[in-house]
Amino acid sequence: MRHLAANNLKELIALAKSKPGQLTYASSAAGSTTHLAAELFDMMTGVKMLHVPYKGAGPAITDLLGGHVHLFFASPISVVPLIKSGQLKALAITGDTRLPALPQVPSFTEAGLPGLDVKTWLGVLAPAGTPEAIIARLSSEFAKILVMPDVKETLTSQGLDPFISTPDQFAALMKADMARFGKVIKAANIRLEE
Repeated sequence: MRHLAANNLKELIALAKSKPGQLTYASSAAGSTTHLAAELFDMMTGVKMLHVPYKGAGPAITDLLGGHVHLFFASPISVVPLIKSGQLKALAITGDTRLPALPQVPSFTEAGLPGLDVKTWLGVLAPAGTPEAIIARLSSEFAKILVMPDVKETLTSQGLDPFISTPDQFAALMKADMARFGKVIKAANIRLEE
């Protein structure tokens, strides 16, 4: 069984530096957000952990719970219930702010590692050539839905942080993330499995 002998981010970094290449981390797939977050963590802290890719978050979480891997940079929606029940220990949330679903877990910025801001976002895309009027209407309707109190509460309780953006803002977010993570992929020499 592999248990992580770290109770906070500072202890994790110290432990990883003391055991280069010995700590293992799960990802939901090679090249996934969970993989990129861990590689970015390695780059920012100067540690080197061993990547163990899985075919989805479910198998990764199963092996994390079973002690077969040391840690997992998971999307909150997949682990909030396990953290709340005490089955998993959360060390930090990426970004600058805490999640309402896990108010006891500090952000990476609060824990001393600003700049590690990796978020899994969900968006709605339409086929190229879709008329602007239809895109504007879809955007407006989704914005109305996301501010409904019951929808917002449901999403927030699951560890999601709903935000509303215009189509142009969403396109800029996708472009910025592709550029940022393209650098991580190149620096870490990440190859997708065939």
